[in-house]
Amino acid sequence: MRIVVALGGNALLRRGEPMTPSAQRENVRLAARALAPLAMEHELVVTHGNGPQVGLLALQAAAYARSQADDDPGLASPVESVPLDVLGAQTEGAIGYMIEQELGNLLPFEKPLATILTMIEVAPDDPAFENPTKPIGHELPTTSYERLQTIGVPVAIDSAGRRRRLAASPVPVDVVEAAAVKRLVEEGRIVIASGGGGPPVYLHHSRGWEGVEAVVDKDRVAAVLGKRLNADTLLILTNVDAVYRDWGTDAAVPISRLSVTEARELVAGGGLGVGSMTPKLEAAADFVESGGRRAIIAHLDAGLEAIQLGTGTHIIGEIE
Repeated sequence: MRIVVALGGNALLRRGEPMTPSAQRENVRLAARALAPLAMEHELVVTHGNGPQVGLLALQAAAYARSQADDDPGLASPVESVPLDVLGAQTEGAIGYMIEQELGNLLPFEKPLATILTMIEVAPDDPAFENPTKPIGHELPTTSYERLQTIGVPVAIDSAGRRRRLAASPVPVDVVEAAAVKRLVEEGRIVIASGGGGPPVYLHHSRGWEGVEAVVDKDRVAAVLGKRLNADTLLILTNVDAVYRDWGTDAAVPISRLSVTEARELVAGGGLGVGSMTPKLEAAADFVESGGRRAIIAHLDAGLEAIQLGTGTHIIGEIE
């Protein structure tokens, strides 16, 4: 079976943990233990999140620019900022390296891995560019939050009351290197691709591919990649065991199965509560609607169980 796994950000950095390489490495090691049984039995393509990491790199880049200006107030021009697509590419390589190494350490030699940097095509006129809504990075100190507001960088208070930087999140149209990923899978490799949603690009009429200042939702990209690979299953692994109706209330109930229509109705009705489950369920519905056999949303530690025993929430074309 060919499976595209969307690995949630909780596999890389859990809330409240320091954003250090050692913390990320330990969490990737735990994620690799959950992925290894799947990799032994199926063709596997792994995508992953990068929200905290790309946010940290953005803050570091901004801090460097400020320090240069402080050291040399007479600079002819301000230090060029590092765009989000470049920061996304950096995290795709760094996190992919960790996943490839830790997962490879658990698998036999006959299961080779490859990490590939994948660009994600988006529409240059996507309305998301006019309304940044995607939080990136950890909570900002008050001084950083106010400074970003002053210079026009989008920021907001999220649903948990945290000060966050915002980025545009356009809808993914295609994975530019999807054919290369497919060939690697057909050669028997486990592929790590489209990490963090991949750096977003558009095709300019004369210059070719151009990066854009945005981040792309990795679950939506995983659905697009799954379609291009003719994958059987999209497996979205996160830090909850299923999709819950009335999440966050005393009436919360786990949902075992949904048709595409029911999934879209649940999203439209707002019964998911506030959080990141909405794009996951939308991506799952998109994948199945485009021809995928099923999509599953399950806990990170229960991926194989969800495939074999039907745990988690399964989204399918029709419910008998």
